Amino acid sequence: MSQSALWSGLALVNGLRARLIGAVPQGVSGVSIDTRTLNKGDLYVAIKGETNDGHDFVAKAFEKGAGAAVIDEAHADALKGLGSLYVVEDTLSALESLGRAARERTQARITAITGSVGKTSTKEALRLVLESVGHTHASVASYNNHWGVPLTLARMPAQTDFGIFEIGMNHAGEITPLTKMVRPHIAIITTIAPVHLEAFDSIDGIADAKAEIFSGLEPGGMAIVHRDIAQYERIAIQAGATHMLSFGESEEADARLLSTSSRSEGQDITAQILGRQLTYHLGAPGRHMAINSLSILLAAHSLGLDLATAAQALAYFKPPTGRGARFELPIPNGTLTLIDESYNANPASMRAALTLLGDMNVKGRRIAILGDMLELGPQSADLHQGLIDSILANKIDLVFASGPMMKHLFDALPASLKGEWVAEAQALVSVLTQSIKAGDALMIKGSNGSRMGPVVAKLKEIFTPEQTIAD
Repeated sequence: MSQSALWSGLALVNGLRARLIGAVPQGVSGVSIDTRTLNKGDLYVAIKGETNDGHDFVAKAFEKGAGAAVIDEAHADALKGLGSLYVVEDTLSALESLGRAARERTQARITAITGSVGKTSTKEALRLVLESVGHTHASVASYNNHWGVPLTLARMPAQTDFGIFEIGMNHAGEITPLTKMVRPHIAIITTIAPVHLEAFDSIDGIADAKAEIFSGLEPGGMAIVHRDIAQYERIAIQAGATHMLSFGESEEADARLLSTSSRSEGQDITAQILGRQLTYHLGAPGRHMAINSLSILLAAHSLGLDLATAAQALAYFKPPTGRGARFELPIPNGTLTLIDESYNANPASMRAALTLLGDMNVKGRRIAILGDMLELGPQSADLHQGLIDSILANKIDLVFASGPMMKHLFDALPASLKGEWVAEAQALVSVLTQSIKAGDALMIKGSNGSRMGPVVAKLKEIFTPEQTIAD
């Protein structure tokens, strides 16, 4: 096994619980389930998805230089001879087994993060903090589901000092097997909001499902929970005898936000953390980001880091793509500011994004471009229309919208705030290019399925950014 190998060939036999066809590989340098992003030397795992079967791409994986592949028994004869093949009954179960083996062999301190909003940005900020003191491994993008979590585990090097795992869910019972696989020392719940209501009777049900993350905590583990949410006491009960810290604006929070002052490249924050007043800079705007930064500092403290040192690292944090990145776009007679909030949406994150827009100092108009929020169940129309309060409170000057659900909001708006409603998001591009003016600030947000991301991409293509303010 070379020093750069993630897994030796023999270790994979036990980790995957597989039989091997072909030569024993010296080792693999990574784990992949997608030939489009596969690197030379990776172990390719042929997962069956909703639309594609990874077994159809095994030959391509070897053409791209895969070190070995994991396949099921049903395809063993057909794929024999392509390269080193680890044969298992079920490839997803084998990936889970390899993930558990990775967790078993590491001495890393593990943090797991869930919540209705803010999982990925919290994970990325904590990654930045922990990377300053040790080898840190974290989920790629939003790999937080039944295949993303075991894949992230399987990719974790044995020598890792800190591991950070994002854990998501759409239904009750989905977090439990994932957190028991991750076995975190620290579990963070960022917040609870009306998301995936199609699968839940109430927001309390969502809170219960998120609280499943505590079921995998290692003995003596730490729960870190948003103190301001209505379900805090309910969650605290489910945390049981676990050590618990809280964050938010409540006077009872262990980490309490005292004030925040916006700057063009982020914000200055003053907080009371475990009895200590601390002022630090966060390189991302938004009060919700300021509050989530408190959970990061509590986690860092629980992992043995100095609070002031951890806080200093947050100055270099920039929002992940689609979660608040700002761009200065040149247009005739000046520039406009584009805020990319296009990665997913629910009522809580939509209100946070509108507040972010409202807090901006702008020369022109504050313009909200909104796509449908999906998976909200029977309450969807009311939840969309209910955003009007946030639009008025944050002095939004103009609203453009797309999708059948956003029409409920658009129809309820005062005439002076109505830009235009369109059925499909792609139609927004031509509408916006004719409507925007120098000095305007545009905030674009919607669920992934509402296709607001391509609107951002097209505007950036038409008006090449002069600079990225926060990326």
